[in-house]
Amino acid sequence: MLRSPGVFKGYWNNPEGTARTLRNGWVHTGDMGSLDADGYLTFTGRIKEMIKVSGYPVFPEEVEGILVKHPAVAQAAVIGVPDATKGEVVRAFIVRKPGRELDADSLMAWARDNMSACKVPREVRFVEQLPATGAGKVLRRLLRDLR
Repeated sequence: MLRSPGVFKGYWNNPEGTARTLRNGWVHTGDMGSLDADGYLTFTGRIKEMIKVSGYPVFPEEVEGILVKHPAVAQAAVIGVPDATKGEVVRAFIVRKPGRELDADSLMAWARDNMSACKVPREVRFVEQLPATGAGKVLRRLLRDLR
């Protein structure tokens, strides 16, 4: 949440959206972060994109940051998908680096060695490119429609 004299007054013709976002002068951004000992704010992720795996919060940005450390991964994006026993699990969309071979089982084995169990993708889909805005921001909502 934030509050300042420069905060917006609301969404144009959207009183419901304004009421959800602007409460008692505070803007509820939907962003999550942490402050370090020096007062620096680090962005963690968006509340509505957080994945709950067996009750544990998993932030897509964190999982993606680890996956792109794999030598064959050019880009990664993850979303949560429903799971009967865990509530949600991680599904990863991977763009391979040109000329590099990588299969889902190998990547998941590598992930098990490099991140906590709740963050390991349970499913990996390889794609040629990730849906993104003109500025390059990945559109996770469009990943749900990829087969």
